[in-house]
Amino acid sequence: MILTNARLVTRTEVVHGTIELADGRISGISSGASSAPGAVDLGNDFLLPGLIDLHTDALLTHHAPRPGVTWPVAAALAAHDGQMATAGITTVFDALPLGAGGEEEDDQRDRLRCAVAELHEQQHRHLRAEHFLHLRLEVSHPDTAQVFLEFAGRPLLRLISLMDHTPGQGQFHDVERWRARFGRFAGKTPQQMDETLRRRWETRDRCAQPNREAISAVARELQLPLASHDDRTADEVRDRAALGVSVSEFPVTLEAAEAARECGLRVLMGGPNLVLGGSHSGNVAVADVAARGWLDGLSSDYVPVSMLHAAFLLAEKQGMPLPEAVALVTSAPAAMVNLADRGAIECGLRADLVRVRVTRDIPRAISVWRAGNRVV
Repeated sequence: MILTNARLVTRTEVVHGTIELADGRISGISSGASSAPGAVDLGNDFLLPGLIDLHTDALLTHHAPRPGVTWPVAAALAAHDGQMATAGITTVFDALPLGAGGEEEDDQRDRLRCAVAELHEQQHRHLRAEHFLHLRLEVSHPDTAQVFLEFAGRPLLRLISLMDHTPGQGQFHDVERWRARFGRFAGKTPQQMDETLRRRWETRDRCAQPNREAISAVARELQLPLASHDDRTADEVRDRAALGVSVSEFPVTLEAAEAARECGLRVLMGGPNLVLGGSHSGNVAVADVAARGWLDGLSSDYVPVSMLHAAFLLAEKQGMPLPEAVALVTSAPAAMVNLADRGAIECGLRADLVRVRVTRDIPRAISVWRAGNRVV
């Protein structure tokens, strides 16, 4: 297959050119347009590497679209996969939580098991994008490290993140804000909320650090990339780095982002934060981290189309060269999780590609190829 008359976004430049695909890989790159029979004219649209999303919450959102509603997991995965592919995302790390379900933890674990089983079942037969598993492990839950072992040897598991959503930590540093956000849904009196907080703080003090140490030891043994989640202080970042963490995911302050850079950690943040002009929960703005040169990658978090939009916004609003901005959603995430076979337009790499057209300042994925096969 030949794709021609495109603005190719390579690692270093945007060039008008042509690429050839063979056996699922990029076999040739040349400047200018091709007149070869059967060449597909892309009409001077952009051609990017397929996007690589290391953190999306969307699968469980499809599986449990409303409180008390559980959608069939096979149908939920199909809908989720289609949404990711049409957003230009060809490699998906489904971020599934363990230990964060509170009073619904048993139900959440059942959904997690169903989702993981369905991912394994459909991976090589039905999905448009390639899906991997990103386990988000709540260290403040008593048996997180133990239950994690049930999933640790799964071949689709490629990333682990350590999180602590105890009120007073990370993104929930402001306890009163946590009360305002969750108290009205819990149906509890102020006294009952006080008791809930007391129990959660007590459990965290007892369990969080032992869980971190146990999980990080397994990650080292399995040679799995390890991320920390919602880092707030420089001391927290340094502690996580000592455990072998290589990615600081969604640091909530400039202090944490700077410390991550100083410790050699990669900083991964959310596309929605950039598109919306700041954090919906009061945390540091991605634009401020990017302006200081500390941003290493973007994920979709909870809005799949945000990755593509955010990359073009960085180029348009902050003056970042487009190849550098595109790298934040392609080659940089690939490097964080040791995927050396994709993430750039280069000969020999996988032909994961996205044709992008910008209309009214909104970049849209017009066509998507995964390993040379058109999936959108």
